[in-house]
Amino acid sequence: MRAQVTILDVNVERMRYLDDIMPSNVKTLMSNSHNLEKILPDTDLLIGAVLIPGAKAPCIVTKKMLKLMPPGSVMVDVGVDQGGCVGTTYPTTQDNPFFEVDDVIHYCVANMPGAYPQTSTFALTNVTLPYVLKIANKGYKDALREDGALFRGLNVINGKLTCRKAAEAHNLPFFSIEEALN
Repeated sequence: MRAQVTILDVNVERMRYLDDIMPSNVKTLMSNSHNLEKILPDTDLLIGAVLIPGAKAPCIVTKKMLKLMPPGSVMVDVGVDQGGCVGTTYPTTQDNPFFEVDDVIHYCVANMPGAYPQTSTFALTNVTLPYVLKIANKGYKDALREDGALFRGLNVINGKLTCRKAAEAHNLPFFSIEEALN
């Protein structure tokens, strides 16, 4: 559609890769407040997609920064399920998905994939089925010990929180996976 797209990231290697594969209308910038403030006055659509696994998303766009956007522009905060990365974010629903702050339309629906339940279910099933089969065939303890991705993805077992960032974010006790399994 010939949109001018800017992707902000903190991973230099990822930005180099994107620069190589993206068309000329897509550019990359280091994600920091200076660069955000530089591009926001010309931004018609801002998509905030910050994820720190197991932890609350950091607020990278403040309310003051959002005022730099043109009236009628749109902000979508994909990280709303983890607290959002925009200072004016709060969770909305599919029934009432939009709100406006300082002439910027906000879309902050928690569980955005729920708008397309069949598609999102197929996508989730395709990714998780191999893990489910591994657990079913080997038992959860052996599957965890043999599969590094499954091991790293474990958050709670036997009622114990094994994700350090989630434990810190919620001020709950943390247990190593080995402790929790015993």
